[in-house]
Amino acid sequence: MQRYFVDPEQMTDTKVFITGDDVKHVVKVMRLDIGDKMICLNNKGRQVYCAITAIEKEQVQADILEDLQDNPELPVDLSIAQALIKGDKLDLVVQKGTELGAHTFYVFYAERSVVKWDSNKVEKKIERLHKIAKEAAEQAGRLFIPSIIYCSGYENMMETATNHETCIYLYEEQAKMNKHNGLVDVLYKHPSSLLAVIGPEGGISEKEASAYNNNNFHQVSLGPRIVRSETASLYLLSVLSYNYELLR
Repeated sequence: MQRYFVDPEQMTDTKVFITGDDVKHVVKVMRLDIGDKMICLNNKGRQVYCAITAIEKEQVQADILEDLQDNPELPVDLSIAQALIKGDKLDLVVQKGTELGAHTFYVFYAERSVVKWDSNKVEKKIERLHKIAKEAAEQAGRLFIPSIIYCSGYENMMETATNHETCIYLYEEQAKMNKHNGLVDVLYKHPSSLLAVIGPEGGISEKEASAYNNNNFHQVSLGPRIVRSETASLYLLSVLSYNYELLR
């Protein structure tokens, strides 16, 4: 069943109005027609089963047939603070992280980041990542599109990413010292919200690690193997799904 996110004001008690690029997707890509069914979401927790009643050049209208109550979201709100990384690796983190249940992405420039965004291109880059997250959320059956927030540095990220019950940073030095119980200890306490900081290709610097320690972040490893930056969040999300969903 095809799924589309719409702005909250485009969903009333009885109708849904699809606009923008999704009109082309409905008509040209999926070739849906009058009477065809789909699921629409308002990104605020409401999802509805509806039937197309009108197709215009810039708008598709549908009648709501039923409100759906299933909730596929992770039981813990996980925010990923991902340092800037090269090429299309950041796209992968956002796409797959969305599919696996991430709640928010904080994208930030770290001391060892090879990539640095030009300030006048930040908005365009975030818009592109938001589009990737939207498409991934629709494909994965999510109720929400993750927020994507840019931070100019790790200090700005810590100031911006507040209101998390528990904060961790994935530190390869922990793995090198065979200290692998940090994540287990964190999950044993069943936090309702979690912020996970992931460094760039060169890892987290000593200065950054000291700042995280001073702000009550927990050092954790992901086991004895050193994974790439773009792999870390996907591993963590898989662990959370197993711990919070499959073991229930």
